Amino acid sequence: MKQIKIADKTLCRSDKTFSFKERLEIIRQLEKLKVDVIELPEITNARTDILLVRTASSFVKNSVISVAAGSNEQSIVDAAAALSVANKGRIRIEVPMSAVGMEYFMHKKPEKMNEWVKYAVEKAVSLCPDVEFCAVDATRAEADFLIEVIKTAVASGAKTVSVCDSAAGMMPDDFANFGKKIVEEAGVDVGVGCSNKNGLASAEAIMAVRDGVSVVKTSIGGDGVPFDAFAGMVKDCGDNYGFYAGTSYTEMHRILSQVGWICSDKKMEKNVSVSSVEENGIRLDAKDDINAVSAAVAKLGYDLSDEDNKRVHEEVCRVAEKRSVGAKELDAIIATVALQVPDSYKLENYVINNGNIISASAQITLIRDGKTLQGVAIGDGPIDAAFVAIEQIIGHRYELDDFQIQSITEGKEAVGSALVKLRFDGKLYSGNGISTDIIGASIRAYISAVNKIVYEEHNV
Repeated sequence: MKQIKIADKTLCRSDKTFSFKERLEIIRQLEKLKVDVIELPEITNARTDILLVRTASSFVKNSVISVAAGSNEQSIVDAAAALSVANKGRIRIEVPMSAVGMEYFMHKKPEKMNEWVKYAVEKAVSLCPDVEFCAVDATRAEADFLIEVIKTAVASGAKTVSVCDSAAGMMPDDFANFGKKIVEEAGVDVGVGCSNKNGLASAEAIMAVRDGVSVVKTSIGGDGVPFDAFAGMVKDCGDNYGFYAGTSYTEMHRILSQVGWICSDKKMEKNVSVSSVEENGIRLDAKDDINAVSAAVAKLGYDLSDEDNKRVHEEVCRVAEKRSVGAKELDAIIATVALQVPDSYKLENYVINNGNIISASAQITLIRDGKTLQGVAIGDGPIDAAFVAIEQIIGHRYELDDFQIQSITEGKEAVGSALVKLRFDGKLYSGNGISTDIIGASIRAYISAVNKIVYEEHNV
């Protein structure tokens, strides 16, 4: 039986923009789904994108993490830097092969393009042992030239070659024959990517597999080969045709539903969690050393200094003497003990107006350097209005990565705890607030996170 490898391109979708947390969650779910390769787009923001790959590398142990490169030399260097701590890393030299694509995107004629592919693959191989060459519009390329470039890439060290029908211009049987010729010429693993513009992507892919292709690029949603349809075909037809995939079919429906929800337009813009259900599989006890705690911190998306990691470890050990520490407890510990800074902004007072026949509004007064600053805003609910008013005062809108509220004590006078996680310049900052008024707790948590951003921005 031949194993078909699945390379998922969900995070490369051009029709979606994902937050840092959403990208990490999708990667986490794809690892659970046991996809062979998790493909990421080319690095555009060196700080945030490299941090994303390195954070994902802390928990992705079985799947290959593949980062696109090839538009220029710096993209290759950045991809290698991002993959430096990955258990299984791959640089994907992804370039157009059609005459129009080469001219428009790369500003190169065919002979120069062949030279660039040779240089790019050799450069990538010098930095990362696993390199893939991917022709994104292969079916529109001149056939002899495509084969010439593929042979150049393989001779330069590429271990995998992929060809794509980006224009959806071929019928399944023609594409299968096209893929078969590439397999015969390449001498390495060959993958295919197909556009589902005409609804034929799964048929193209499965027929190419039958004719010798060993890797298929899928996507959860978007324009690529639908993951669920292709995985279902492999499961149902594989025994008859001698191939299988390592997909975790028992968890497939749940994971696809979860990732599909993240990719949908129906979810709220801001992620508000009031659930006590454990996330991220984090469970720490008093026996865990600082490396284990630091790994869990990174898994949540934080990039802390050695000193802050030490403080967090000490607090985790103290708390873990009484009970194990999960993701939410770890978040609260980080917000409480890590990156403690002087208050740039102090809360003076706040007034919230809300009801079922009026729009929620907030009037917030803050003190900075002895000056009174006031913001008034309308929002989608009282907490959103309060956050918008604070943003109005500080003159900056930060990405709200997560917002959690929970009760600490019971009864009608219960004390509530709020956790706010803001992302700025690729780094995660969290603030914690406690009050019998959950709106007040949320405001204090937001200001706490803002103070950490302001302090680091002006002192680092």
